[in-house]
Amino acid sequence: MRLDPVTLEIVGNRLSAMTEEMCLTLQRTSRSLYVKETADFCCAFAGLDGGFVAYPRGIGVSGFVGLNVLTAVRAAGPLEPGDVIITNDPYRSGGLATHLTDIQLIEPYFHEGELVGYGWAFIHCSDIGGRVPSSLSPVNDEIFQEGLQIPPVKLVRAGEPSRDVEALITANSRTPEANLGDIRAMRAALRTGRERLAGVVAQHGLAAVLDAQRDLVEYTAGKARAALATLGDGTHRFVDYLDDDAVSNLPVRLSVTATLRAGNLHLDFTGTDPQVAAAFNIATLGRPHAWITTRVLALICTLDPAVALNAGLIAPITVTTPEGSLVNPVHPAAVGVRHASANRVNDAIGGALGLAAPHVLPAASSGLVVPVVVAEQRGAGQNVQVLEPMVGGTGARDGADGVDGRDSGISNLSNNPVETVETEIGVEILRYGLRTDSGGAGRWRGGCGLELTFRVRGEGSKLLARGLERMCFRPWGVLGGGPGAATELIVNPGTPRERRHFKIDLLPLEPGDVVTLLTSGAGGYGDPYTRDPEAVLRDVERGVVSFEAAAREYGVALAERDGGLAVDAPATANARRAHRQDRPAAGSGEERRAWESVFDTATVDRLVAALFRLPRPARTPRRTALYTAVLAGLPADFPRTPPTPEQRDAARRTLVQEISQLERMSV
Repeated sequence: MRLDPVTLEIVGNRLSAMTEEMCLTLQRTSRSLYVKETADFCCAFAGLDGGFVAYPRGIGVSGFVGLNVLTAVRAAGPLEPGDVIITNDPYRSGGLATHLTDIQLIEPYFHEGELVGYGWAFIHCSDIGGRVPSSLSPVNDEIFQEGLQIPPVKLVRAGEPSRDVEALITANSRTPEANLGDIRAMRAALRTGRERLAGVVAQHGLAAVLDAQRDLVEYTAGKARAALATLGDGTHRFVDYLDDDAVSNLPVRLSVTATLRAGNLHLDFTGTDPQVAAAFNIATLGRPHAWITTRVLALICTLDPAVALNAGLIAPITVTTPEGSLVNPVHPAAVGVRHASANRVNDAIGGALGLAAPHVLPAASSGLVVPVVVAEQRGAGQNVQVLEPMVGGTGARDGADGVDGRDSGISNLSNNPVETVETEIGVEILRYGLRTDSGGAGRWRGGCGLELTFRVRGEGSKLLARGLERMCFRPWGVLGGGPGAATELIVNPGTPRERRHFKIDLLPLEPGDVVTLLTSGAGGYGDPYTRDPEAVLRDVERGVVSFEAAAREYGVALAERDGGLAVDAPATANARRAHRQDRPAAGSGEERRAWESVFDTATVDRLVAALFRLPRPARTPRRTALYTAVLAGLPADFPRTPPTPEQRDAARRTLVQEISQLERMSV
């Protein structure tokens, strides 16, 4: 280290506090509901190499600590004091922006003409143009449909705002005033950072601040390697699935092979499906990008809670992401709903590392983030707002139940207060709470999902719910734990007009329509029949487990006693002894077992390898044709309905024949 430990600690804490103050400035001066309430924003301080040196711990989106601003900085050209760069382009910014609705600002910080580092701020804007209100739709098949692409350009030159750039942005948005207000809030945050950094330099000197940039990152990198080294060396693989790509009923496969060696981690995504003609692609540009390393960063911070948040966290991580795959698409692939795939990457990495350390890693989380958007007419304009960012629960782990209704797997967004929602959007919230019986059963119960039910009040309203997932392949449990409940989206439940939906694009709603979204629960950990019966009783009393599920899933008999419920210990012992062998298999859920009875891992490895030998434009059509041929002999709603043995064997023969033909084509 270049600095003594005491000085390094002081400077590091001051820089971290600076980023927290930047975030507070942004949130308190922002305009849109999704920033000021949901907190989909962040600020940080980047060093001269573009990596974040200081990142807030207690406010803003936590998962972007691994981003880098340098590609965007270089693309914007020579910089001088007072410049501010703006971009939202995932490809031209080197992955700094992750979809078009995330607007990024970067300001170079100087001291007496010498560059010290960069202030960074981002917000998720309500709308950046494109085909649908709020810009994001799962069925967009290229980024041009997702809104205005802003390459790294100067929003401010030497302190003078570029009115032309502002005019271009506002002209291409359905919510121009909110966007402009949030951009000005980001500029205020960057100004706060500039002023606070000047104070650090004045007290400690420029040399100390520059040395601290390298020392802080190197120190964190060492602690990150030490944390990962506790998992031991080895290679472990896990496969998981998106339900479908929204333009077909075909699941999308994510494969991760995690290799641990002396505290370093390599993540190999070979075996992951090609990029899709939909908005689920993650633009990583082949780097250890934030959206594919978030679970590892969370694991490091769990193993070492004292570790600082900076670029050193990703130093031990390398990746292999095949070009043209879901996790490394080629422009102009759509990326708007990349968070759905990032959730599944999280689960797959958690599954792989769980094989290395099953007593450290939890079962699968709910595996979804669904910003529920309502777009409505307001006079001559439109009001486009995120009603709630819906999640589920966290996976159970050895020694602890999952957290109910809260999953910070890829995001730590806040929920919106009901009163604020009803003030700013023409809806009435009827219920917002935990979903009973949604958490996977286990010795340690998976976290429950959420229920959101609201009534539409206004004319011309439309619903968007990007990120709907785990509607088929449920969150998996481990070591005998059960899967969480599947996600459901219902319009007008319990009425003659009830309609159930899977992934939606833009769903028109009438005044009086009632919408219910039930998010998935998380996986359980361990045999449910070994769960403490008193814990099951407490769950029933809290309403997160029903009386019936206590008996069905846990073998716990409850009886009324003294005006309340109590565990019937003899009946519980008898039930657990009598029915232990009769319970359905736990773990991945019936749907995944049915799918893999036909599409097993080794055979699909052959398929994916053959697809990647084709020219990129031919991969998706050929994949679709092959799966269509195999699925033709299976039940219409397979894998929700399992095949008969005869159907399964016939489908497997067709699969092998189709792959053999494809391999001959791709030689």
